[in-house]
Amino acid sequence: MSNIIQVTESNGNVFKDIGFSREQSNKLATKSYLMMQIESLIKKKGMTHDQASKLMGVSRPCVSDVMRGRIDKFTIGALVDMLTKAGLRI
Repeated sequence: MSNIIQVTESNGNVFKDIGFSREQSNKLATKSYLMMQIESLIKKKGMTHDQASKLMGVSRPCVSDVMRGRIDKFTIGALVDMLTKAGLRI
């Protein structure tokens, strides 16, 4: 028995592809990008969650939420603040 998987080409924003409004999908894509930048920084520098939380001025659970992709926990502003405190320019 063969399982057939249907593939649909993305328009470049997965959130739009799955039905979010244009405004909401843009916000989610922006938050996702910022979270990936934070995760990349933490991994690149080999930081622990404690080190990252001190660097960015947030709690350790907040860092854990970023690393787990808990996009609903953050505003764009909060993510920009974390990156700025870590020394990155947006």
